[in-house]
Amino acid sequence: MFESCRNAPEFLRQQRRFVALACVVAGLGLTACSSNLIYKPEVVQGNFVSREQVQALRAGMPRQAVRDVLGTPLVTSLFHADRWDYAFTIRRQGAEPQQRRFSVFFKGDVLDRIEGDPLPTEAEFAAKLDNRRPPTKLPELKATEADLAKFPTKPAPAQGSAQPAAPVGPVTYPPLEVAR
Repeated sequence: MFESCRNAPEFLRQQRRFVALACVVAGLGLTACSSNLIYKPEVVQGNFVSREQVQALRAGMPRQAVRDVLGTPLVTSLFHADRWDYAFTIRRQGAEPQQRRFSVFFKGDVLDRIEGDPLPTEAEFAAKLDNRRPPTKLPELKATEADLAKFPTKPAPAQGSAQPAAPVGPVTYPPLEVAR
């Protein structure tokens, strides 16, 4: 009976070592499952206005023509009825956020002036969106005679088998509905 009491401190030390080792293994296992890369969805807000759209605007254009070119404004104010604001922001993972502001001013019902940030062309904007993939060289789609010679040729069809095979099964079918 006293024999087991003498081994109790040794047993407790071994148990503490085992628990400490289990905690270290569990901690390493859990950190291996984690990742520093958190998915952040692409956030697009507002109206994209391109340089080509702005170049299509002319002083004296009616409001409806401006709306046809630029689209519906993001902000129209009751207090500033002569001003339309277009704002655009895009936030993407791995890229700097883009933000553009553009304002259109009217006198009465005709375009007076425009103000805003320098706007990219549609091609420049599309190029900025495609920043994840490096440009790759397109494969050549022309085959030379040497390339074609690598593949076996199809045998020519036999001349004697010009007759079609006899049909298998019935040639005529019963009507789908019974005549009344």
